[in-house]
Amino acid sequence: MYFFLIIVVILALGYGLLMLWYSRGWRKLPEYVPAQPIEGTTSVTVIIPARDEAENLPLLLKALQQQTYPVDLLEVIVVDDFSTDDTAGIVTRFPATNVRLLKMEDMLSKDERLNAYKKKAIAMAIERAKGNLIVTTDADCVMGPRWIETIVRFYEAYRPKFIAAPVSFYRERNFFMKLQSLDFITMQGITGAVARLKSGTMCNGANLAYEKSAFHAVGGFTGIDNIASGDDMLLMYKVYNAYPEGVLYLKNDDVIVRTLPVETLRGFMNQRIRWSSKADKYEDKRLTWMLLLVYFFNVGVLALGAVALFVPHWWPAFLILMLYKVTLELYFLVPVAGFFHKTALLVWFIPGQIFHIPYIVLAGWLGKFGSYQWKGRQVN
Repeated sequence: MYFFLIIVVILALGYGLLMLWYSRGWRKLPEYVPAQPIEGTTSVTVIIPARDEAENLPLLLKALQQQTYPVDLLEVIVVDDFSTDDTAGIVTRFPATNVRLLKMEDMLSKDERLNAYKKKAIAMAIERAKGNLIVTTDADCVMGPRWIETIVRFYEAYRPKFIAAPVSFYRERNFFMKLQSLDFITMQGITGAVARLKSGTMCNGANLAYEKSAFHAVGGFTGIDNIASGDDMLLMYKVYNAYPEGVLYLKNDDVIVRTLPVETLRGFMNQRIRWSSKADKYEDKRLTWMLLLVYFFNVGVLALGAVALFVPHWWPAFLILMLYKVTLELYFLVPVAGFFHKTALLVWFIPGQIFHIPYIVLAGWLGKFGSYQWKGRQVN
């Protein structure tokens, strides 16, 4: 039993060093302040894959209509992924001349089996895009009016091939959604930290930008098109391999994209299993080792808690480990929550550990050995 405790201590020390390293990265990541003046001259295509998103699309399309970037340089393509609701109708009726609809059913047989519909939708849109800079987001997202303008200013200032940008949840109506939001901004903070430290490639497909020419130069999704997820991080690593200095993170309040948390536990687990299912697909092994350390540390915490239930004298060790974990994570999370305007949610952080640790362990296991539902489709 003491050998087990030694293993947990070693994992805890590794986890502590990792979180302190990430804290340093986030704190040193500068917030981008657009220089004046930079005239936006880049043509932009925003691509939105959508499946049964009639309820969410009006808010997104309105947010895009309110962008401060010139309309003649901004194109929006919504790709309808075999929707069974009025997704296509919402797009075609929307009063904007720069919004286009593509329907996958016009280009693919409905019976054709794919494992990566979203990648296929994005690739089809890129082939038809007029813009030189591709920006991707999701149909359940909203953003501020300076989103595109700020992305373009950053792009024209530094000319990166690939830009990762921040995403957060909004409309957190209950305890479950607040826990999701805290977990999500933690991942977003790590995304910015690894970008600053140049110790990994992380991003979220709800807020990405990349050169169309770079997408073609790396072969697009070729080689990763059999993996259901990964239209973001797997593509990012392909670009990073080709252009190591051309991948940047844009930290700026005006470019935060807000998306909705999942409403049900089943939907949440499907989402997190989908995310964790990519873990062994990353060619960027820096991320693989980081994920393994985080996973096994949480396994150790959960196992020690289980032991303490039956062996009472192990309770002090478990409580000390929990205090250590919470202190490290709050040290990292406080400035991240401040950037995302989520400081008020921190009161839920400690009670949320009861949910957070088991979900990490379960989602990691099922991501490797299970399957999940995504947009009404069973995916392996």
